[in-house]
Amino acid sequence: MSLKWTDSRELAIELSEVYPDTDPKLILFTDLRQWILDLEEFDDDPKHCSERVLEAVQMCWMEEED
Repeated sequence: MSLKWTDSRELAIELSEVYPDTDPKLILFTDLRQWILDLEEFDDDPKHCSERVLEAVQMCWMEEED
């Protein structure tokens, strides 16, 4: 399965597994973007990322943590 920018929930789940000790509220968007690009399952155009996309992933990750 390949992940796209629109897969906010799935990206958040993957990130929470790769970075289990990270508080998603404290992540810089520049780091979040790079971490998503580094995910093995991620396959989308890096140019299609926006602040809104990163906010959605961050929100989903915070929900996963609760």
